[in-house]
Amino acid sequence: MSDYVLGIVGGSGVYDIDGLEKAEWVTVETPWGAPSDQVLTGVLEGTPVRFLPRHGRGHVETPGSINYRANIDALKRLGCTDVLSVSACGSLKESLPPGDFVIVDQFIDRTFAREKSFFGPGCVAHVSMAHPVSRWLGDRCEAALQALDIPHHRGGTYLVMEGPQFSTVAESELYRSWGCDVIGMTNMPEAKLAREAELRYATVAMVTDYDCWHPDHDHVDVAMVVKTLLDNADKARALVKRVARDLARTRDVPADGCDTALENAIITQPGKRDPAMVQKLDAVAGRVLRD
Repeated sequence: MSDYVLGIVGGSGVYDIDGLEKAEWVTVETPWGAPSDQVLTGVLEGTPVRFLPRHGRGHVETPGSINYRANIDALKRLGCTDVLSVSACGSLKESLPPGDFVIVDQFIDRTFAREKSFFGPGCVAHVSMAHPVSRWLGDRCEAALQALDIPHHRGGTYLVMEGPQFSTVAESELYRSWGCDVIGMTNMPEAKLAREAELRYATVAMVTDYDCWHPDHDHVDVAMVVKTLLDNADKARALVKRVARDLARTRDVPADGCDTALENAIITQPGKRDPAMVQKLDAVAGRVLRD
């Protein structure tokens, strides 16, 4: 059995996967409210896995209504050590066509109406987000995509917009001028919260369209996105299965700071910490708060 527990956050199509053993949907209660859905637990290729539908089964949550804190807390409570985010996105570059996958390594967060931290008054913390993803987990994703011969690109900046509407042409061109590679609506504050929960986190973005900047392509619409999503579903399942297989064969993980992100991040003095807040943080920050 693997030393790791792999959390998968993404669309419900990813979870209909061959070879998942001991499959069971479980309800997880968190102090932050209800997650997007139940979590599908099981064992895949020798690795314990926890599948969480980001938008809920049937896609009932908008990017802005997702309870990101509850989602990450639930995965942490279920023992996850690593979280792989599989996300649809638009391309901001000609060189990233629909159907390609991008292993993201940077984010620009343009969301403004979401709860972005587990911490707050009564227990203040500031984690580093300079390098927001786990390079080690990204390496596992890259190796899997190479082995599966899936078109992919290593590295890229993901612009996270609030949504739920798509961009205007002016916005799309602005983000292109910033050097962004892909655009989507869901990976923030997810990545920030995963870092606060000391989870290794990686995003594999699946390009569905050229946003609206490309003069030779139709403007993005839901039908276009859904068609490409369905085309990519088999690739996404194959990726998850391969990463799970590789984790089952891995023993030593080089230190990358993800699992110790809170080591020096909490600045509220122990005697001044709000007991109620500390109790809410039992799963995500218990390692350091119990010291």
